[in-house]
Amino acid sequence: MAQPAIDVFRACIPLFQTFADPARQDIILLLAEHDTLSVNEIADQSVLTRPAVSHHLKILKDNGLVQMEKKGTQRYYSLSLEASVEQLKELIHIVEEDCIL
Repeated sequence: MAQPAIDVFRACIPLFQTFADPARQDIILLLAEHDTLSVNEIADQSVLTRPAVSHHLKILKDNGLVQMEKKGTQRYYSLSLEASVEQLKELIHIVEEDCIL
């Protein structure tokens, strides 16, 4: 396998690790249904505690999957998937070009 393909695979590891957690998947799907939600609103619609929701939102934010906007004392989260989708498209393209015979 060519080095560019290896580099793309390696670059996707944090994204795959982030997506691997069912709680984070649930938060992503919940945010996909709403433009923006606060931590409390997410916790109210989840089996997770507020601290657990905050923990998962931090991981999602650190990996560029959500963005946060402060309004007063509240923090509101929304999806920010464009860069991740482009990264996955690049991986699919590399796999199609270099790995499928």
